[in-house]
Amino acid sequence: MRIVLLAVGKLKSGPEKELAAGYLARAKGGARDIGLAGLESRELPASRQARAEDRRAEEAKAILAATPTGARLALLDERGQMIGSEDFAKDMAKARDRGASAYVVAIGGADGFDPALREEGPLVVSFGRVTWPHQLMRAMAAEQIYRATTILRGHPYHRA
Repeated sequence: MRIVLLAVGKLKSGPEKELAAGYLARAKGGARDIGLAGLESRELPASRQARAEDRRAEEAKAILAATPTGARLALLDERGQMIGSEDFAKDMAKARDRGASAYVVAIGGADGFDPALREEGPLVVSFGRVTWPHQLMRAMAAEQIYRATTILRGHPYHRA
């Protein structure tokens, strides 16, 4: 199973991009030990539609098109359920053990996710009820992916 961090919008060069890349590189280093075939980060262009609902719908189509068939989709959304890092890791492991082709962690555009996409059956996770800037969300998502791989490997990084 591959891990894919999928984000709507382009992250400019800077410390947030470096931080996210560092965590993803660390995660990639231990991925094979826990049955993961690889890890990648992909950016999708933000929609230029005039209305927010049209932007959300267009971005949802792009997210679904970029999600491999048979993948587990996890949306990061402030309206999602708040789960701990261990539960995030368990969900990733369940997807792997069930033969999912990929585990896709998606960060939506500035207007959030289309409601229809949230109803498609993905895991919808919140990192809290506050709104985070996309640059920080990318780094935080990468860190949680890394943390999940360390939890699954039994590595002491996660000390809960």
